[in-house]
Amino acid sequence: MSVDPMAYETQFFGFTPQTCMLRVYVAFQDYLFEMMLVVEGVMLKKLDGIPGCKISPSQIRKCTEKFLLFMKEHFDKLFAKMEEVLLQLVLNIPKNVLLPEDRVQEQYPYSKEEFQALQDELQQLQQQCRAEAAAEQALRAELEEQKAVKAELEKILQCFDELENICREHGAGNFKESFALLTQSSKKLQDVLKDVEEKSKKMKQHDQLM
Repeated sequence: MSVDPMAYETQFFGFTPQTCMLRVYVAFQDYLFEMMLVVEGVMLKKLDGIPGCKISPSQIRKCTEKFLLFMKEHFDKLFAKMEEVLLQLVLNIPKNVLLPEDRVQEQYPYSKEEFQALQDELQQLQQQCRAEAAAEQALRAELEEQKAVKAELEKILQCFDELENICREHGAGNFKESFALLTQSSKKLQDVLKDVEEKSKKMKQHDQLM
């Protein structure tokens, strides 16, 4: 059997030419064995009808095996020639023939170095795409967070608007001024409370010394 991989032929036929030839060889060999069994059966019937025949079935089987070996040797030689012819003239694609799916390589030829450069560029583009996808996901998460903060701020502004409306209804004037005044008063109260706490601590210390 041929050891040439014949990859281009395999691409075209969908099977390796060597596999095809092997199957043909096995089919011929099986047919040869079956034919020998038929011949042997006919000979046994013919001899069985001859009176006084001293040839036994075992002798016929030995003769059949010898003849089968003789036929197989000649068959192998003939098949080797047939295989060579079929692989060269029937199952072989000439070097100057290009398959339709490979014509694009003829139009756009490239070397191994150019192919490797394209592979490297493709890998870089894939990395950039992954990085951009991650950045887009982070931006989406930030946008969702900003939407949530905006919603909370709108609630606070609405609350201030409602408080200002209440202040106007009760004649409290501008809400912002009232809120600023309230803040100042609260700070004064905190200062007074802090002063009272300090005086209280001093009085407790004085009582302990007495």
